[in-house]
Amino acid sequence: MRARSHAVLAASVVLALAAGPLAAPAFAAPPAPASRSADQRGPDEEALRAAVAGLPNQYATAALVRVGTPGGDWHGSAGVRDLASGRPAHPDARFRAGSITKVVTAATVLRLAAQDEIDLDAPVQGYLPDLFTPDFEQPVSVRHLLNHTSGIKPGDGLGDDFAELYSHRYETLTPQQVAASAIAKGPEDFVPGTRQQYLNINYTILGLLIEKVTGRSYASEATRLVLRPAGMHHTYFPGTDPRIRGPHNRGYQAVERPDGTTRLVDVTEWNQADRWAAGDMISTTADLERLLTKLFRGKIVPQPELEEMFTTPAGVPGAVRSAGLECREVGGQVFWGKSGSRYGYSAVVAGTRDLSRTLVYSVNSTDAKSAGPKPVADAIATAALQ
Repeated sequence: MRARSHAVLAASVVLALAAGPLAAPAFAAPPAPASRSADQRGPDEEALRAAVAGLPNQYATAALVRVGTPGGDWHGSAGVRDLASGRPAHPDARFRAGSITKVVTAATVLRLAAQDEIDLDAPVQGYLPDLFTPDFEQPVSVRHLLNHTSGIKPGDGLGDDFAELYSHRYETLTPQQVAASAIAKGPEDFVPGTRQQYLNINYTILGLLIEKVTGRSYASEATRLVLRPAGMHHTYFPGTDPRIRGPHNRGYQAVERPDGTTRLVDVTEWNQADRWAAGDMISTTADLERLLTKLFRGKIVPQPELEEMFTTPAGVPGAVRSAGLECREVGGQVFWGKSGSRYGYSAVVAGTRDLSRTLVYSVNSTDAKSAGPKPVADAIATAALQ
């Protein structure tokens, strides 16, 4: 394991990734240890080391962690690069960032809005008339897509459970097919703007919107408008390529055998083109930390569009999601962030708006898509932000 640490943070909080519905993991707060006061100290280095020690185990095979404070940071890695060789985990590995992709997609849309290429209040039906049918009489604004209040039904996938999805892992389901399948299911589940329902389809359609208004690919525009300004030089969109290019730690999924024992299936290679603008980005913890800090400092999305990322929809009961982010109040402080998971990989990027503390981690979870607790990820978050 490798670790570096510095500095002090004047706050005492705990933030853990708690499992919610598979499509919508959320942030929650376990109780902080009463014996520790972060008013005088920075991250608990001993607790952080303990959180990532002992890997691989039944819950994860590797973990990468970055905790930031104004005066310094703590970096740690543990586990193995792959189970066959047992080599130490690569500390700068690339991994599947899952739904953290939505942060980049939202920032891309907001930059285009700042350039007057997209009107956030305009109906998306006007931008994509060939996608929507006349049955969609209620206007769905771009903002409704950004904050998950569109009511559009989910698109189809390549299966309903791990076994079925795994058997199709090298096949391609295009974003266009996903969007068309959603629209074919008919009008919205609810009046747009009245409820918040986290679904990938909102960001799949935003990807199509980006391509329509720019005439260029989603990947090229997201790279031009967000990745490059953020300095994310090790982040990319794989498209139909099932591999993770460059150094990476392999991902595994625990699968139960008929006799009740468990085996770990290598899920590293997977064509996830259908996740696209909603969840098909490959990144590093350092790049995600750059994204968080430059985004929050207004270096990527200008005002007033940046406020969309820190504003939940008014009048929507229980709304905690904004444009690309999610908020949680923990210990009297508000954290904004995003989680992401693909089979074999769980990740989080989160921080206070003033960046008094940030956390980025990638855990090679053996049950990354489960709705149950994730002991390694939870221990990291608790140790990092107490």
